Amino acid sequence: MDQKLPIDNHDAEKVISPVDSPIPENGSVILPQTLQTKRGLSPRHVQLMAIASSIGIGLFVGIGGVLSKAGPISLILGYLIYGLGYIWPLALCTGEMVAWLPIRGSIYELANRYVDPALGFAMGWTYFFASVMLVCTEYSAVATVIQYWNTDVNPAVWVALAMAVCFFLNMVAVKWYGEAEFVFGSSKVLLIIGLIMVTFITMVGGNPHHDTYGFRNWTKGQAMRPYYTDGDTGRFLGIFACIRYAVFTLGGPDFIALSAGEIQNPRHTVPRVARLIIYRILGFYVIGALAVGILCPSRLPELLSAIKNSEPGAGASPWVAGIRNVGIVKFLPDLINFLIMTSGWSCGNAFLYSSSRTLYSLAQDGQAPKIFLRVNRLGIPWVAVSAVTLISCITFLVSSNSALEVFNWFVDLTTCGLIVNQTAYFAVFICWMRALDKQGVSRDSLPYRAPFGPIVAWICLVAGVVITLFLGFDNFQPWDLRGFITSYFGLLWGVLMFILWKVVKKTKMADTATADVYGGKAAIDAECSHWENGGLEENERMRLAQMGFVNRMWHKIW
Repeated sequence: MDQKLPIDNHDAEKVISPVDSPIPENGSVILPQTLQTKRGLSPRHVQLMAIASSIGIGLFVGIGGVLSKAGPISLILGYLIYGLGYIWPLALCTGEMVAWLPIRGSIYELANRYVDPALGFAMGWTYFFASVMLVCTEYSAVATVIQYWNTDVNPAVWVALAMAVCFFLNMVAVKWYGEAEFVFGSSKVLLIIGLIMVTFITMVGGNPHHDTYGFRNWTKGQAMRPYYTDGDTGRFLGIFACIRYAVFTLGGPDFIALSAGEIQNPRHTVPRVARLIIYRILGFYVIGALAVGILCPSRLPELLSAIKNSEPGAGASPWVAGIRNVGIVKFLPDLINFLIMTSGWSCGNAFLYSSSRTLYSLAQDGQAPKIFLRVNRLGIPWVAVSAVTLISCITFLVSSNSALEVFNWFVDLTTCGLIVNQTAYFAVFICWMRALDKQGVSRDSLPYRAPFGPIVAWICLVAGVVITLFLGFDNFQPWDLRGFITSYFGLLWGVLMFILWKVVKKTKMADTATADVYGGKAAIDAECSHWENGGLEENERMRLAQMGFVNRMWHKIW
């Protein structure tokens, strides 16, 4: 981008000058070059990041807690129901909106336009809160995993180390951030594939005891354990507990929306990335849940003891406990622990990226202090990155509390914020479709059309509300004040943010008949013409011809 981009008559925006220039109260602005992030993420980066960015400690360590409560079949059903019934439609709906207008600020700016600026403000700040909590979650997880080897050093030292590495990777050019995440993501993919293979080999007798245990761990009433109460109601609540945990571990299309302003050829890449999410759900989470339920008995004494006593390291991981249980005690547990540590580091890195871009997007819309618009010569919003890093210092609570205990606090705080934000995505999509219909824009003319219509969006919207309201169902009897607060703080935060902006700015609900569908499109068209001129198919053919063998194979697979 070496020249200013044209703005057509549809645009209700204006180019602002330095960071101290006024920002419109509603609607985004087109920032000058010195305040813009760069489109440095290639399709290769984005595709792997969409698959692997949210695969973190939750799948490798925290999953043991819910497995022990509900059993392996409930765990699989939880991921299937939430993954295929909620996250996949959400990703495709988000892909449709963002492919049309891949602006910096993305989903929060679209909420401003199609629903209410107060909703955009609330969504942005709720996701910012949740993503910062995720940064803290992964930092504390890295600390507890490293303690597997050394419990003599205060875990705050490991938090500081993780924080420094992630800060550095987020301050270099986004291209190099993408390369780092590509390496991290590849290691996580290889880890989960390796764990699935270990499960299969050991279950058919490839273990030191030559024990063909198969599905033995699913017998004697262990497949679906009742949780919180007895009988069928308890088994249903066990499935719901697994759905609740899936909210934390699966992650939504947040990365797609937040990175829209930094993706190359976004109108081609965004839909492709949105469709890829089903591979992450099925290939890693559903099959991963199946494998861990086969490998580790849900009531394995070692696992239960590790969870109860908050043992450091991967001791509470059902993968490590299961591998030890079949007689493998050398080398492999240490290797798995090391790879789990890199997974946590990777997720901390990814969530530092997403939370800083959220803060940048809020500042772009005038919903956060303008100082967060500042970028360095590499296009990195360094003030936003620094602010998130500073806030994440609350992770140093691990210095006076168990690192695993602190990890669980952040899990609870994050889960509610995530589901509240994701539910609001469906509200934006419903209003988006209404705006297109009332303004005579055919969805067939869009760069990408999600296969789901308004009925599915409404069903998912209602489902999201139900999940949110019942997140803390097991904190009422017996009453657990800490659990209640951490389970519902994200909802309270989102409601307060909505009311705050509504009262202070006196915002009004958008009229879908006049909502700004085209604002910024001309500028994006000009920016994307570099990739789109001559037709996407011809561009794609030429790009493939210039690729190396490995990249061509990767492109064909995905």
